[in-house]
Amino acid sequence: MPEKEKIIQEAKDRMNKSLQSLTESFSTVRAGKVSPSILTKLSVESFGGHVFLNQLGNVFAQDAKTLVIEPWDKNSLKDIEKAIMKSNIGVMPVNDGRVIRLNFPPLTEERRNDLVKVIHHYGEDAKVAIRNIRRDANEHIKKLEKDKVISEDEKKRAEEEIQKITDQFILKIDDETKHKEKDIRDI
Repeated sequence: MPEKEKIIQEAKDRMNKSLQSLTESFSTVRAGKVSPSILTKLSVESFGGHVFLNQLGNVFAQDAKTLVIEPWDKNSLKDIEKAIMKSNIGVMPVNDGRVIRLNFPPLTEERRNDLVKVIHHYGEDAKVAIRNIRRDANEHIKKLEKDKVISEDEKKRAEEEIQKITDQFILKIDDETKHKEKDIRDI
């Protein structure tokens, strides 16, 4: 594969990773009903180190507003409870000695607006990442032209292709952000 195509393909791969990262970030933001993905990045101090909650037990939605955490080792209940209280997710854990229940209150209009701001921030961060990838790819293309590996016309075509790919990813980010905002605003 010629050097120019490698640069373009690498930029596309990196942009895909940024889009996947955005999707993962969106999954941690609660929309209408609760989802175990809200807790995916929750770190628990247990067994002498930090462990992600999903490595300590099962997390599942009991109903539209209740999550249940069923640890494999009952000794880690207190550690999980402490981590949830520190996490600032807006709920108090209920520990019955066997499982921990998290009862999420219905989202208020104010909380929905806060969550929309959060997802727009995630979207803007993803756009910045995409634009940085475009800049890096264009710099590599310019270096190829400077080193006489490609002609000026090839450089211009490559930059146009990189811009077209960038525009497609920015559009995807906008679409995902609008979709997530709609999920949050729906009651």
